[in-house]
Amino acid sequence: MFKELYLKAIRLAGHKSSKFYLAILSFAESSFFPIPPDVMIVPMVIAQKNEFKKIFIIATLFSVLGSLFGYFIGSVFLDLSMSIIELYGYEQKVNDLKNTMSNTGNMLVWFGLLFLAGFTPLPFKVFTITSGIIGFNIFIFLIICLMGRGLRFFLVSFFTAKFGQNFVNFLEKKGALWFTIIGVVLVIIGIIIYFIFK
Repeated sequence: MFKELYLKAIRLAGHKSSKFYLAILSFAESSFFPIPPDVMIVPMVIAQKNEFKKIFIIATLFSVLGSLFGYFIGSVFLDLSMSIIELYGYEQKVNDLKNTMSNTGNMLVWFGLLFLAGFTPLPFKVFTITSGIIGFNIFIFLIICLMGRGLRFFLVSFFTAKFGQNFVNFLEKKGALWFTIIGVVLVIIGIIIYFIFK
């Protein structure tokens, strides 16, 4: 089923209303859908290099709006939330998290994890929904989502426009690894800055 959805998303990238479909996919992926927007961003940018900024902005804006919807699902519909989380195998981790979130250190850990989920191949919707379940500060939540998603989609759009198929090949082979490494480094830098100015 996932392969069919993946191929469908790629086909939509060539549609005349591709930006509209990118907005829908970006919104849905942040709250419940399994296919990431990158699947559409890459072929769209290759076909419309001069539009890469617009494509990145659409993906970021609607992904952040979708993350708000995920937060809403988590804060209002607990049974539905846990069904989605179970699908990705995170149920026990979320239950453990709910019991320890009063701890400031755990809130900082969640800050870092939420950014990583937005920036790396982790299932972002699990983290947006869980943020609603645990009542994570919604303003900080929005800032982190904007930073993580914006940086990821900008890098994918910019480097696809700049290097074309060479970057696509790199993304397919080593993209997940390098996005994870960069994301972890950024989180570590953020933590260091936090403790310096605390």
